[in-house]
Amino acid sequence: MAVQFKKALITGGAGFIGSHIAETLVAEGCEVHVLDNLSSGHRENLAPVQDRVRFFEGDIRDPDALREAVQGCEVIFHEAALVSVPLSVKEPVSSAEINEMGTLQVLEAARKYGVRRVVLASSSAIYGDDPEMPKREEMPPRPLSPYAVQKLTGEFYARLYHELYGLETVCLRYFNVYGPRQDPSSPYSGVISIFMTLAAEKRPPSIYGDGEQSRDFVFVKDVVQANILAADTPGAGGERLNVGTGRSVTVNQLWGAVCRMTGLELSPNYEPPRAGDIRESLADIDRARNLLGFDPAFSFEEGLEKTLAWYTQQS
Repeated sequence: MAVQFKKALITGGAGFIGSHIAETLVAEGCEVHVLDNLSSGHRENLAPVQDRVRFFEGDIRDPDALREAVQGCEVIFHEAALVSVPLSVKEPVSSAEINEMGTLQVLEAARKYGVRRVVLASSSAIYGDDPEMPKREEMPPRPLSPYAVQKLTGEFYARLYHELYGLETVCLRYFNVYGPRQDPSSPYSGVISIFMTLAAEKRPPSIYGDGEQSRDFVFVKDVVQANILAADTPGAGGERLNVGTGRSVTVNQLWGAVCRMTGLELSPNYEPPRAGDIRESLADIDRARNLLGFDPAFSFEEGLEKTLAWYTQQS
């Protein structure tokens, strides 16, 4: 996947998605800066490219850290965030400081220091529990959590910076991203990373609710593809685009697939539903396909096998 730009900053680049973007950009010969405060990211995520990226340990809320990291960069991939819905419910103010003010600081740094385009990680959480499926970008937002409100606020700021200052911004509404290096250590982690770790340890999972809630699970390498296309495609400035697969899987089906792949026969433990959780989620990706040429390359089964192989190696 050839890239047209020569130098990029990845905020949160030591995290799950950011480190995969870094790997791909380095492989394409791009000069990569990474800004991460290591609150949830890990230096070891960058181990495959550690000698070919410039790492800045710092916080997106710090204008001085941003000024140093962004020098000479044409593109910013803004991945840094507090990404947990439940944690945002528990700590709405501190999560807003990161997800709202941090995003505003990134956009302001881009404006001040001549960045051409900012690709922002947004979220399907902004759609809330609207029963209409699949989720289309023009649907009115119905956020059910502080996290969803914060991501929506970031989108509004991105649009304003595009319209007021001419900064090209593209907001990617991620659905449920999964893959190698997703941290399973927190109870707020992605369900696939938690399931994979439990399967490797031959322990049953806890499923919140009845397990019939559905998600559009998208493999991290496809998310990387969407980010690079969003950074390069002419005329994409000002857009907001779904990044998913257009297919949904229930949590029960997910655990069943993990059990089949690992040869386990373990029934899950069912717990009460969590506040802010969404019942159904499915992406309409026509806009990203038509505008960017985005085409997910990994089936759910293929992505799950690659993810399982990685978690098995870690156990």
